[in-house]
Amino acid sequence: MHETMSALLSGHDGAAPAIGAPGRDWLSYEGLRTLTAEVKAALNGMGIGKGDRVAIVLPNGPEMATAFVSIAQVATTAPLNPAYREEEYDFYLSDLKAKALVVMADYDGPALAAATKAGMTIVRLSVPEGAPAGAFALSSDASGTGDAASPSADDVALILHTSGTTSRPKIVPLLQSNIAASAEHIKVSLELTAADRCMNVMPLFHIHGLIAAVTASLAAGASVWCAPGFDALRFFGWMKEAQPTWYTAVPTMHQAILSRAGRNADVIAATPLRFLRSSSASLPAQVMVALNETFNAPVVEAYGMTEAAHQMACNPLASGTQKPGAVGIPAGPQMRIAHETENHLVDGTGEVVISGPNVTPGYEGNPEANEKNFFEAEGERWFRTGDQGAFDGDGYLHLTGRLKEIINRGGEKISPLEVDGVLLDHPDVAQVVTFAMPHPKLGEEVAAALVLKDGATATEKDIRAFAAERMADFKVPRKVIILDEIPKGATGKMQRIGLAEKLGLVEKA
Repeated sequence: MHETMSALLSGHDGAAPAIGAPGRDWLSYEGLRTLTAEVKAALNGMGIGKGDRVAIVLPNGPEMATAFVSIAQVATTAPLNPAYREEEYDFYLSDLKAKALVVMADYDGPALAAATKAGMTIVRLSVPEGAPAGAFALSSDASGTGDAASPSADDVALILHTSGTTSRPKIVPLLQSNIAASAEHIKVSLELTAADRCMNVMPLFHIHGLIAAVTASLAAGASVWCAPGFDALRFFGWMKEAQPTWYTAVPTMHQAILSRAGRNADVIAATPLRFLRSSSASLPAQVMVALNETFNAPVVEAYGMTEAAHQMACNPLASGTQKPGAVGIPAGPQMRIAHETENHLVDGTGEVVISGPNVTPGYEGNPEANEKNFFEAEGERWFRTGDQGAFDGDGYLHLTGRLKEIINRGGEKISPLEVDGVLLDHPDVAQVVTFAMPHPKLGEEVAAALVLKDGATATEKDIRAFAAERMADFKVPRKVIILDEIPKGATGKMQRIGLAEKLGLVEKA
């Protein structure tokens, strides 16, 4: 098993394509190796090396992919969302103790203002005229001597914050060995080879895109074609140019792609995919079936999270072995079910826990969170995922929801995912997110926000009547809101927590 990113990416055919992008030549594996050596020399000459933390704020695209891959072989990477405001950068840069910030040569935005205030080294990234996808040069006013030793398995390769909806986000350090193990797990579960090509539409400040699309592909000697972000209107044009064998996305992206698939049947027929992958939120069974029929390829749902360097479970690839509604079988770490409050393993439904080489050693500077989220049992150290679920007789994991998102209506526990599944069966419903709404007597009440299909005319009353025929009365949403678009987080995921406030259904505290 590879222990570092350098080892993971070595040994591939130097002439083979590694990184692509719209309208650009391919960067070869040899080109990527040369770039990594240049990045190491440049950073070391700026006084940055092993153990130093480098924040990366770049637009989505090939340079973001290669900056992550190359800098992670020299120092510790901390990719941040380019859409943050200055106050957010103030918080994240100081929380991460970042020494340097990498930005595009002509960037003059809020990250620069925050880094300059903090006295950080500013590193400018420029793309030479006519350079292949992902090739770049670094420059800075700073000079010094960085630790030139190559990072080892136990060094931190990547630092990300958890997407804390209710509390201060926690820092998740992922070791070189965590990243290498996770990329290897994904490569194996997707049977990736050098002949594969991923079209990346995921944001590259997020674990899903960084590991599943980029690092796992490079671990296989395969190629990654980096789109400048996700755009349903341009997706099929990109697909035609990129000629991918697969892509990975979050469910809301898949739904947007499906809505435009009908008028792009010729592109789908001319660009046969080996499989499609979905992760980072539960894929509604109806969407999995529709994608499978539209693309005539297996739809592999995987289950991932930041603390596991992404993948934990994955549906198998062989035709007909994917179970709609299940997130698959363990695909890398050991997975068990634990008691939700006591530190022991149980059978049946409970909190999903994991243990394995891809799991973070613990949150940084947060003994309280580590005490709460890690425990020892049966000779292993287990991490609590915060998800509730159960394994079926075939060993597939079915999630019932995030524990903190389970709706508690006067003592009755309701899984938002179950309600989503029922409402999506309504012929007029395109997207739905079920969430808790505060209630003076019951504590919480069930509410649902949904988007109708084009031309559909269903009313709130119709939707509630449909739900009432299909599930127990206490699970039927008391409030149904029909929207043009459901608010989403930075990574394209729909967020249940805080949605009642966002939609004005509750007084803000």
